[in-house]
Amino acid sequence: MKSPGGKVRAVAAELVDAVVNGGQSLDAVIAKNEERVEASDRALLRMLCYGSLRNHWQLQNWVGQLLSKPLRKRDQVITSLLAIGLYQITAMRIPDHAVVSETVEAARQLRRPKLAGLVNACLRRFMRDNLANLEPSDEPSRWNHPEWLIQRIRGDWPDDWQAILTANNERAPMWLRVNTSRNSAEGYVDRLRADGVEAGLLAGFPDAVRLHEPQPVENLPGFADGDASVQDAAAQLAARWLLRHVTGRVLDACAAPGGKSGHLLEVGEERISLLAIDSDSARLASINENLNRIGRDATIIAADASKPEEWWDREPFDGILFDAPCSASGVVRRHPDIKILRRESDLKNLAQLQKKILEALWPLLAPGGTLLYATCSVLAAENDDVTGQFLRDHSDAIENDVLPNNNIRDLMRKKACGYQILPGTADLDGFYYAALQKKKVS
Repeated sequence: MKSPGGKVRAVAAELVDAVVNGGQSLDAVIAKNEERVEASDRALLRMLCYGSLRNHWQLQNWVGQLLSKPLRKRDQVITSLLAIGLYQITAMRIPDHAVVSETVEAARQLRRPKLAGLVNACLRRFMRDNLANLEPSDEPSRWNHPEWLIQRIRGDWPDDWQAILTANNERAPMWLRVNTSRNSAEGYVDRLRADGVEAGLLAGFPDAVRLHEPQPVENLPGFADGDASVQDAAAQLAARWLLRHVTGRVLDACAAPGGKSGHLLEVGEERISLLAIDSDSARLASINENLNRIGRDATIIAADASKPEEWWDREPFDGILFDAPCSASGVVRRHPDIKILRRESDLKNLAQLQKKILEALWPLLAPGGTLLYATCSVLAAENDDVTGQFLRDHSDAIENDVLPNNNIRDLMRKKACGYQILPGTADLDGFYYAALQKKKVS
């Protein structure tokens, strides 16, 4: 009979291999495969996958020292399995003997019985020789980031780069956005505590609640009825920042999966009418699901934000939220596969796309209106380099640098244009915002 412990480790190795060697998204492969293991083992499956990818470079450095030569391409899944075994030994509270026996069993379940002995020998040698105590041999192993990203972050943030890299390697907390059109954040914290869930608030973020420990959404009071949604507090700045200056027609460009659309509607209520667009028609369902759950309505269409001639009705928007496609370098702690999947060459292409969409959206904005440019990136190439050049190229554009409230001032860094929250600051994700206002016609 196959061991359940071996099964979950074997599946984890296949999923990690699909990311590292197959270029697939971790969230996507988990969603497709988590039902292969028992429900009671799914939390462990996620922990093994996220943990081994979060520490990928250090683990692979150790694997390289343990193997006399690289495994054949068709056996690379065993390299991922070894990394998972080493992660358990160094970072999880699982007895060493259980780690070894279950990881060896996983090799057999991966149909590599001839490599089970190798797995056993490598794990035992790692513990015997105390390899975990050796100093990392290079910067990627030390910081668990690719060299190019280390250099980019160091160049953009010379005084903060180590703190950013450290924060990227930590587990992200679970933040909720309370639907304050129904209940206050303080009141929702009381509801959570009545259910035995501890949570706290953050000054300057009126809708945000941080859980002390992550919870399944079905355990959250009123979640199914839209009383709360899962959303990092840094992302919650978007709606209130834009609507501080705007009422009327609002466009949420690149809107999927719909978290910010929902927040705009919760805050704006009857003061706004919302059009939410996304070029990925398959992701429109997630927008509909989010809005249906919170009981809000918007016009939702599949549309390319860079080609408004195909969908715009020629009526100007009073406000536009442009949540720009980006490297996601500010949310690495939530998505450690970003460090593996993203390439430095992507930045040029992303910046070109950001500029193209920004140029296309600007004519849709009414005079006096505001376009809020947002990314979940910490890299200047996608942030103030883009918005700063846009301001230089458009005489009818100015930056509105008034923050939503004074409490967030100490949490944000003023850039040449816009503001940056660095990952880990007040346990927030990394986000960049710039409010671009169109001058009124004189």
